[in-house]
Amino acid sequence: MSAELPPGVPPYVKVFGPGANCTLDICPVEMSVYGYRPSLAANFSFLGLYLLSASIHIYLGFRWKTWFFMSCMALGAVNAVLGYGARVAMYYNPFNFVAFMIQIIINWNIIVCVTSGPVYYSAAIYVTLAAAIKDFSPSLSRFKPNLFYWIFIPCDLTCLVFQAVGGALSTASSGASQIGVDMALVGLSLQVAIMVVFCVFFADYLARYFRSDLYRANLERSTTSINFKARLGLFFSFMALAVILILVRCAYRLVELRDGYRGNLIRDEPLFIGLEGV
Repeated sequence: MSAELPPGVPPYVKVFGPGANCTLDICPVEMSVYGYRPSLAANFSFLGLYLLSASIHIYLGFRWKTWFFMSCMALGAVNAVLGYGARVAMYYNPFNFVAFMIQIIINWNIIVCVTSGPVYYSAAIYVTLAAAIKDFSPSLSRFKPNLFYWIFIPCDLTCLVFQAVGGALSTASSGASQIGVDMALVGLSLQVAIMVVFCVFFADYLARYFRSDLYRANLERSTTSINFKARLGLFFSFMALAVILILVRCAYRLVELRDGYRGNLIRDEPLFIGLEGV
């Protein structure tokens, strides 16, 4: 990616882009787009965990016939497996342009204009929250529960159109298109804003429900009120945690992409592992 090659590097090498012929035998790893060899241990661990997650959700989906939720979770996991598989390939050759673009495109949430990544998990959350509101108390919601996914899923898809265009331009230009980066930034910015709006409505419903007479009546009717309260608390706590983690992840990607492929954040693997993987 640099116009000037360091001493000892043959003048014929191409560091980045289609046809890149740099290898670790002739080019120092610092010349690669990441500036490091992705950790095999970390990436194999995440890859294995996502495979396990996909298997568990497929099993539970068939058992309980939750087809939409199962599909969202499984596709999100498969998306992550492809991304971490590409990072494993980049351990063996950090100059592998195809593996880099697969990993970047997937982490920008698109695969050839088909939405993926966190949008699958977000869709599962929207549908799950709508179902929970219908079951507990739809009258406490500010609007009809189904609107949670009828509004927010199309909004996510709109954001991902921008990211798809940005990813396509970046791929076509070997990562040199600033317009591609800007388009992806627009999509990510909108996605973060939409997730914040969803968090506000989610928090509003939780506050209204847990302060309501209906919640207290449900506790009184339950023969095991302590168990009901604990399970309900765990359910909403983990749903809220999932939303927050997706929001943090998208915000990280937004900041990382701000400086394009030449920024400092894209070369910080511990930060990537913490905010993208964990």
